Parts: sequence; C-alpha cells; structure tokens
Amino acid sequence: MRDRIVFITGASSGIGEACAESFAAAGARLILSARRTDRLEALADTLRERHGADLLLLPLDVRDVGVVSRVLADLPESWSRIDVLVNNAGLARGFEPIFEGDTRDWDEMVDTNVKGLLYVTRAVLPGMVERNAGHVINISSIAGDEVYANGVAYCATKAAVDTISYGLRMDLVGTAIRVTNIKPGMVETEFSQVRFHGDNDRAAKVYEGVIPLVAEDVADAVFYAATRPPHVNIDEIKLKCVAQAWSTMVARS
Repeated sequence: MRDRIVFITGASSGIGEACAESFAAAGARLILSARRTDRLEALADTLRERHGADLLLLPLDVRDVGVVSRVLADLPESWSRIDVLVNNAGLARGFEPIFEGDTRDWDEMVDTNVKGLLYVTRAVLPGMVERNAGHVINISSIAGDEVYANGVAYCATKAAVDTISYGLRMDLVGTAIRVTNIKPGMVETEFSQVRFHGDNDRAAKVYEGVIPLVAEDVADAVFYAATRPPHVNIDEIKLKCVAQAWSTMVARS
C-alpha cells in the first residue's frame, strides 16, 4: 500500500478512523473527509505523529452533490489518482416502527447512506475507469439482509448499499477495478449514540453483556480486501462477533 492514495469518507471517528490508522501504518497517502473538521484535524495530527502520514483533509458533507462534485474535481494533481475509495460515511437515526418514524431521520439516512455514497462514487470512479485501476470498498451492514423491527428505514438504506455494490461490480466487469462490500454486525462505536440522538444510557445497553466487534476489526477486513493480489476481488465480507448469530439474536452474559 505504500504511496497509494486511499480516500476514506466519514473518517473522523469509528470505522473510518480505524481504516485511516490501518492504511497510514502501511504507508498509504490518505485523503480523509468528514463533516467534523476538529475531529479530522485531531486524527491527522495523530497519524502524522505515529506514522509520518501524508494527508489531505477534505471537510465534506457527502449529502451535498454540488460540493462533492466540485471538491473532488478540484483535487490537487498530486492527489487526483485515487487508488482505493472507502465509502464509509453513514449513520442510523431513530429506532421506531414505520408508523412512528421521524421522516427527518429517514431523509438523513437516505441522503447519507445511499445518495452520498453514490455521489462520491460517481465523482471518483471515472478516473479509475480511465486508468483501468482502482478499488471501491463500501461499508454496508448485516442489516442489509438481516432486517429487524424498528430499524426498517436504516435496513433499507443498507440493502441499497448491497445492491449498489453488486451492480457496480457488474458495471465494471471487464476492467481491472475491484469492488468490495463489507457487512459488519454489532460494532461498538458512536453508532448507537447517533441512532439514539445522544442518549448514552440507551446506547450503552446495546452492547451490555456482550463483547462486540470494534472498529479495528472492520478496518482489518477492509485492509485485507484492499491488499489482495490484483487478480483477486473480495466481493463481500460479512463479520459478526461470536455472540451474534443474527441481527437480533445475541447471547448476553
């Protein structure tokens, strides 16, 4: 991975931050984007101190197609040849049945998890196609095919990510570009705090009595997929902690 350019969205925390650490340790040059500029800058300081990382920071809201298109079209020449795109930006909002759901939560999830991923991919992929090289890695979820009650809108967005990943693989067949879909189960990050709108007590109960995955576990899967020989495409990796057999079947001590 040394000197390859890796672009990670949603890099300011959680899985995105862990991916940045993994790729920086391997000598990759990193384009890191997120909405929270302060968190992004703090991460950049850490990666430079630990690994001497070569970084480009992009304060970016993937929901804004105009900004995404403009910012990525205006990348400095030395950063324009993106080798690996990690579409990590995403979130869950709310946990209610459809008939009680907040449509604002639905809009935020669809705009970020689905449309944002499409916007970024659309902006980056033409360069990969032109060079006949590159790798798109999408962070989906087991929720895409293990639907659960009260999370239907979120599950639908991740089913969309699955479909985009599979369709993108078809669109690119015959090229040297790889596409990978990563589907984590229960991962202890800020995910539940975001879902429950900052209710930390409720978020903590999600992981009570179980050893969940951590962000580094998912980053390890991402890094594995990105470092296979060029003729090998990892279509999909689905990973869960040992205590989780299904999205809603978790053994708790």
